[in-house]
Amino acid sequence: MSTNAKRERLLLADLLEGVGPDAPTLCDGWRARDLAAHVVVRERRPDAAGGIVIGPLKNRLERVQAEFAAKPYEELIQLIRTGPPRMSPLGIKQLDEAANTVEFYVHAEDVRRAQPDWTARPLDRVFEDALWARLEKAARLLGRKSPAGLVLRRPDGQTVVAHRGAPVVTVTGTPGELTMFVFGRQDVAQVDLAGDPEAVEKVRGSRLGLSK
Repeated sequence: MSTNAKRERLLLADLLEGVGPDAPTLCDGWRARDLAAHVVVRERRPDAAGGIVIGPLKNRLERVQAEFAAKPYEELIQLIRTGPPRMSPLGIKQLDEAANTVEFYVHAEDVRRAQPDWTARPLDRVFEDALWARLEKAARLLGRKSPAGLVLRRPDGQTVVAHRGAPVVTVTGTPGELTMFVFGRQDVAQVDLAGDPEAVEKVRGSRLGLSK
């Protein structure tokens, strides 16, 4: 049976192939080619991928990523579809799900929502629940830079606190949209924000997610 991560991987590869290497993405300064290179480096070059979260390794990451971005675009797409190399821990189903489900979902939306004719993608309940489970575990990390208290709420009333503080801003939306919001894609996330108007605007413009 296909896992969420495998399905999102193939969807991301299809989207990247469809838009072409020079298409825009939601990632600042990255075209589709750059995003594809990022995905491949993250999965195949752990010696450089640490630069995603470790500042001193950032220069090495950028150098290695530029090398991969110079490869034929079709090769990058195939490497994404193929998945991690043999002996990689990401070849283990549980680790793949934990590390890649949200990663591939967000990056697929980075490609989709950067196009002028994008439309919302309906998600099934099983996948929404999987995204929500990840949000519950990572909310505090993703919301740590919020300038106000931040609560994430599903339409059914389930909530998770992403940042403690006052005043409180409550963001309501489906798990997919909440995921985009707390990963720093506030401008394109289809959510409702409630709270002090000034705090709401600050949260909208803040740098949420894993950015250093």
